[in-house]
Amino acid sequence: MQQGAIFDMDGLLFDTEKMYQHGWLVVADEFGVPRSPELGKACCGTSGETMAAVVHSFYPMVDAYAYSRRVAEYVRDEAAKNLPIMPGARELLHYFRAHGVRIATASSSTVTQIEKNLAQSGLREYFDAIVGGDMVERGKPAPDIFLRAAAAIQIAPADCYVFEDGYNGLRGASTAGCVAVMIPDTLPPTEEMRGICTGIYPSLHAALDAIKQGKL
Repeated sequence: MQQGAIFDMDGLLFDTEKMYQHGWLVVADEFGVPRSPELGKACCGTSGETMAAVVHSFYPMVDAYAYSRRVAEYVRDEAAKNLPIMPGARELLHYFRAHGVRIATASSSTVTQIEKNLAQSGLREYFDAIVGGDMVERGKPAPDIFLRAAAAIQIAPADCYVFEDGYNGLRGASTAGCVAVMIPDTLPPTEEMRGICTGIYPSLHAALDAIKQGKL
């Protein structure tokens, strides 16, 4: 078992990625542009300039940063009303804590939003470090956020699991030299993901079982 564990948040710890996917469509209506389900998929796991560049490629006529901020506001408001914890999340975090594994987040969301969600869900106590997208210059798929999270818990990247649901996050985790583990949510596994992930599991429950059995 690795000595560090780094977790994405949306679509991994919380069932919020679907909120984001719907948010991209709702905000398209607000900005008066055609809905594009592909935009949400392309933006999954990104932040900052990377996300803005993706938005601009779809809608060059709008303020990409304003559009992205509005989507984040939509998800924030929805999550405040209902924040479902993904199956197995609490159990996996508890297992790691009981076995001395150091735990961090590496989410494209802001630190403020991460802290709010973890406090609201009662999961904050499990985390040794909180790293958000507003703490790094380059967002996913760059490896920066994972390297920073590993440094924050003082564990070498190669000795850290990274649990992710998005392609961009898994690409970044692999580049950082971490043990990339995919828990698919809105995006299905691809050949690329199978090539860069140490394991792909249908749920965090299944990943926990694999860890207990020494398979991960």
